[in-house]
Amino acid sequence: MFRIRKEFHFSASHQLSHLPPDHQCARLHGHNYVVVVELSAKTLNTDGFVRDYHDLKALKTYIDDEFDHRHLNDVLRVPSTAENMAKHFFDWSAARWPETSAVLVSETPKTWAEYRP
Repeated sequence: MFRIRKEFHFSASHQLSHLPPDHQCARLHGHNYVVVVELSAKTLNTDGFVRDYHDLKALKTYIDDEFDHRHLNDVLRVPSTAENMAKHFFDWSAARWPETSAVLVSETPKTWAEYRP
């Protein structure tokens, strides 16, 4: 199996208001997010790629236009957890690139959430 990954960055605020008031994530706060999309294939295309990295620019554009410097509670229809964002970005990517195999989202350098069907 061949796998490629590409990393994207954005900054945004959010608030997990469904948590108890004394939980730090219940307060308005922000993160510098990292999103990693992974694509996999058993064989390479005629160019020798799983997919050309240039094709993945569409995800950068989507992130920049819809998520960067936004309040995620206004963008997502589900709680703006890293887990839900990983699923959101997976669904968006898989609709465009069938080779999409996983998406990882980091809110801090030490925390990662992953969606992999």
